[in-house]
Amino acid sequence: MAAIKAVNAKAEVARAQAALAINICAARGLQNVLRTNLGPKGTMKMLVSGAGDIKLTKDGNVLLHEMQIQHPTASLIAKVATAQDDVTGDGTTSNVLLIGELLKQADLYISEGLHPRIIAEGFEAAKIKALEVLEKVKVKKEMNRKILLDVARTSLQTKVHAELANVLTEAVVDSVLAIRRPGYPIDLFMVEIVEMKHKSETNTKLIRGLVLDHGARHPHMKKRVEDAFILTCNVSLEYEKTEVNSGFFYKTAEEKEELVKAERKFIDDRVQKIIDLKEKVCAEFGKEFVVINQKGIDPFSLDMLAKHGIVALRRAKRRNMERLSLACGGIAVNSLEDLTVDCLGHAGLVYEYTLGEEKFTFIEGCVNPLSVTLLVKGPNKHTLTQIKDALRDGLHAIKNAIEDGCVVPGAGAVEVAIAEALLVYKHNVKGRARLGIQAFADALLIIPKVLAQNSGCDPQETLVKVQAVHLESKQLVGIDLNKGEPMVAADAGVWDNYCVKKQLLHSCTVIATNILLVDEIMRAGMSSLRG
Repeated sequence: MAAIKAVNAKAEVARAQAALAINICAARGLQNVLRTNLGPKGTMKMLVSGAGDIKLTKDGNVLLHEMQIQHPTASLIAKVATAQDDVTGDGTTSNVLLIGELLKQADLYISEGLHPRIIAEGFEAAKIKALEVLEKVKVKKEMNRKILLDVARTSLQTKVHAELANVLTEAVVDSVLAIRRPGYPIDLFMVEIVEMKHKSETNTKLIRGLVLDHGARHPHMKKRVEDAFILTCNVSLEYEKTEVNSGFFYKTAEEKEELVKAERKFIDDRVQKIIDLKEKVCAEFGKEFVVINQKGIDPFSLDMLAKHGIVALRRAKRRNMERLSLACGGIAVNSLEDLTVDCLGHAGLVYEYTLGEEKFTFIEGCVNPLSVTLLVKGPNKHTLTQIKDALRDGLHAIKNAIEDGCVVPGAGAVEVAIAEALLVYKHNVKGRARLGIQAFADALLIIPKVLAQNSGCDPQETLVKVQAVHLESKQLVGIDLNKGEPMVAADAGVWDNYCVKKQLLHSCTVIATNILLVDEIMRAGMSSLRG
């Protein structure tokens, strides 16, 4: 009888075999849910929320975030998988599959009487060897555009259909290459993703500049200007109440008028400074002038600016202010005291686009933009959401490849190579720990098996063919999912991220080992002790 029962009669306890069976069952259950999603030929899942909203996705990270998982062990695995996505941006589905398969293979030996601790030791030894093999098979390359296109295509084809993946690949690679600065880490927040419910998903494109989701607020302002100076500022151009609680006292109506005029003059002086700068620089260079302000601009100020041919946008989002100075150049000013030409950025084309009741302002033709916009188009909301999730993974894949400076062959090639190396290595290990290494090698093969199964091939037959070719040629051979035949992944341009595979081997082994070593599950929290 569990000791906890003596303290708390209401405690629920599962011991030894029962506890392990519960945990393995949960891991297998989660594995079966995500199994069919893996790879470019994976199927979709439809998630329906309580309000009836539909989400179509095959991205493991989205599924695990959106699904309501009740079982504590399954919830633990889901958190580990989503943590992997937060760190590397990919590998969620593989993570869940591998943890489930490690536990399944371990269960075969445990049911024959082998102690979980021995399998855990075997797993640890196998992980160290697997990471060594991964170091050997990684391919160091100069990250030119061609390699990055292959990396992005491999990642995107697992999230969206091939035709759309090809469109997104170019846009994603060009956007990361545009914002990359030597000596600085790549900041993916400088790639803004703006969605527009319009046309079809293949119209998604890269804008080398910015797209703001609002237009100018005055009817007489130009809708399109070319070759324009851009002033980005965070200055209030509207009448505001004082910050401290104050009151104005006046004896006559004339005094009141004077007070109102004085307040108005305070704002008009600010606007005049912008107009003076415009007159000075536009007379000299013959260009147009655009003001983008983070704070408000009142109707009187808008009217003054419009009379002088200045296009003004108010209440721009804070994140866009930083992007604007990176995209167009210039400095975002917080005061209008010392305005000079150096504060101004430049754009080749600024125009307003109206779609239904929504207005968008496009700022294009920037010379060397360090911030760009991916304009996502699609006919409905769930298509837009699906593309946004795919773009996020594609951007991370390219960032990882550039930062790693190396890639590893995809299509299940790495898993087959590591499994093969582990089978050779286990003969050097003495004692029963080699059974853990055998289990680890068998578990890794779940990735190529599921890839084959999802593309409609026989998993065993395909795997045997791939292993045979790998042994003969000693090259890294993966699965051609269109034909179900072995192929050299590197020649086909199928590349995965090195850091994703490394993180995968680390996290899966740790979690599978921890779950294996649980021999008692107690539901005896404070809530049940109160009764």
